[in-house]
Amino acid sequence: MTSGLKLGIQSMTSSKKDKTRLVHDGRTGATHHGAVNPPVYHASTFLYDSYLQVIGKEPGPEFFYGRHATPTSDALEQAVCNLEGGFRTVLTPSGLNACALSLLAFVETGDHVLLTDSAYQPSRDFCDTTLQRLGIDVTCFDPGSGAEIERLITPKTKVIFLEAPGSQTMEIADMEQIVAVARAHDITTVIDNTWATPLFFKPLSIGIDVSIQAATKYFVGHADALIGTITCNEKTYPQLRRLHRSFGICAGPDDVRMALRGLRTLEVRLAQHMHSAIEIAQWLEQQEVVQEVLHPALPSHPQHGLWQKLFTGSTGLFSFTIPPHSDEALAAMLDNMEYFGMGFSWGGFESLIMPYPHIVRETKPFPEDRLLIRLHIGLEDVSDLKHDLAQGFERLKTA
Repeated sequence: MTSGLKLGIQSMTSSKKDKTRLVHDGRTGATHHGAVNPPVYHASTFLYDSYLQVIGKEPGPEFFYGRHATPTSDALEQAVCNLEGGFRTVLTPSGLNACALSLLAFVETGDHVLLTDSAYQPSRDFCDTTLQRLGIDVTCFDPGSGAEIERLITPKTKVIFLEAPGSQTMEIADMEQIVAVARAHDITTVIDNTWATPLFFKPLSIGIDVSIQAATKYFVGHADALIGTITCNEKTYPQLRRLHRSFGICAGPDDVRMALRGLRTLEVRLAQHMHSAIEIAQWLEQQEVVQEVLHPALPSHPQHGLWQKLFTGSTGLFSFTIPPHSDEALAAMLDNMEYFGMGFSWGGFESLIMPYPHIVRETKPFPEDRLLIRLHIGLEDVSDLKHDLAQGFERLKTA
């Protein structure tokens, strides 16, 4: 294991450790006849007891319409908000929806957004299409930026959107410097923090305003539900919540339940993802065909020092590069993997492998003499995964 890995993080809001928080927060057994897990409420309508409650002259029911909240969604929101160290959390039907909503909430026609050049491609597409159509300018910045981002700020800049590390190329920005610049100009900072989860990085603790999770990934952990979370500080919550309600956005109760259940085992799963991924990343550095391993927990990573400073661990997602090969050679390698499946998303128990022949960049072109391959290391035995990769490399070589 590389240096700088620190587990057992203490919550930012109390002495309760995150391991304990994951198990207990959002559970209200006394309300549900002692059930360990809150039941799944499939509810649109909650009934009032009286006319005076309807008109607000008497206290009404805690829940009044399923689109706004149910006991099930409330439990997940509370658990995530506590883990993030935030003011409030809202749920969305997907991670992309969480990213899009977090951008729309803080901009209007004529405004300007700074977007990390390593952003999740669907987030980038949303900026390039919907935001541009609404008359909102978007400028990409180098994902390795720090204080120099200030030169890109205009009087119309309202949001800086971060993703750290980038979910393909794994760059890490100096987010503390960026936050300082943003605050000096009264700019809202938003981050897609799905890679690290709040276990390994708490964005609000360094002054970032809004933290997003594609909870589809590590929160759910089993590749069988779609859901997003947005956690805000006190300043940004009212504006985000207004848009969330006006759009009628809500997550399905069964997906909420899957994310809440996944939270309970998040720490033990991430520990295994992390240790296995680091071992395989170190092994890949020794393979002849591999040009570079892009994993921030490795000393070879250009921003390894920043990772050590800001993060308390790493997860199962990283990339490596190989020289360009023919489609036939890549097919021979990838089509015959035994344990690595090819598919989008990540964060589940299964290992995945995805080639990215074209990396979209505006600030710095991705080198043409290399092909990026992204791995998600699941919960399988590491020796089996190494053998699968080694066999794939051999097929690549002989093809």
